[in-house]
Amino acid sequence: MSNKDLSKDVLGAINKKTGKNISENAVKKLASNVTPDTLKNEAELRKLIKQVSEMAKVPVSEATTNDIVKAVTASGVGLSHLESLIKMMIKK
Repeated sequence: MSNKDLSKDVLGAINKKTGKNISENAVKKLASNVTPDTLKNEAELRKLIKQVSEMAKVPVSEATTNDIVKAVTASGVGLSHLESLIKMMIKK
């Protein structure tokens, strides 16, 4: 399976799971601004979580945001590991 097919599969799964219709272009636009430093900087990570929440029109509580920030910063998740993280989140 190519990365393009995987990306569409992940986006389809996210749309199905959330009941929302998030466009591929919206995801690409948001992803283009994410750097490895985004995941290491708590303020930038919180901003990214908020942007994703707004894009998906799914509210994220402060407690959930704190849990995400804690998990990402503690695990040292890098951009190369985001695919695994997304797959894990979809299975929930």
